[in-house]
Amino acid sequence: MLMIAGFKPHRLTGNLKPFWGVTVRANWRIIFRFEESDVHDVDLIDYH
Repeated sequence: MLMIAGFKPHRLTGNLKPFWGVTVRANWRIIFRFEESDVHDVDLIDYH
């Protein structure tokens, strides 16, 4: 995974376990999952 300063990429847990998240602002995250080397199911959510 490309590490970009300030975005804090992190693996999610629970029912979002297959997804990664990056911080956008406050509680908002862009989430996505990898399938091989491709990104799928990109979404913007407030999951807190």
